[in-house]
Amino acid sequence: MAPPPVEVQRKLTVLGYPGVGKSSLTTCFVENRFVENYDPTIENTFHKTVRFKHAHFVTDIVDTAGMDEYSHFSQAASVGVHGYVLVYSICSRTSFEKLKLINEKLVNLLGSEPPRVLVGSMSDLEGNRQVSLEEGQQAARQWGCPFTECSAKQNENISTNLCDGSLLV
Repeated sequence: MAPPPVEVQRKLTVLGYPGVGKSSLTTCFVENRFVENYDPTIENTFHKTVRFKHAHFVTDIVDTAGMDEYSHFSQAASVGVHGYVLVYSICSRTSFEKLKLINEKLVNLLGSEPPRVLVGSMSDLEGNRQVSLEEGQQAARQWGCPFTECSAKQNENISTNLCDGSLLV
């Protein structure tokens, strides 16, 4: 008989510019549903247990308010965090450029390169694309992190983002 899975506590923080789909992505991952209309998020914490490589990761996911280069990282979004999901909208050049500044600020705050995954959201809106797939891939290579594009509305690549092994282990 196989031993029971090990339970491991993890905390992830979702960061990005306002309106890029952080809450949609998080809600889709945790509750497997898409919500059309959101009030702007102040900060919410979601909980989900994820099975990955014979372990159960009991995960707190901090869905932050939209950020820019002048925003401060809250204590909940920065203390005891095991990994970061950095989100921009493929339909917003501004969100991509601001995310570069947020990433720089994060690295400066922590004094090291934290585990991250870069996510281009709203991939279902291809006709409105302002940031190419290649630009996202290039940024991820520079930051040394995985990259994917996703659509919360279509529930595409959602589990790939938040279940990325580099954030959990």
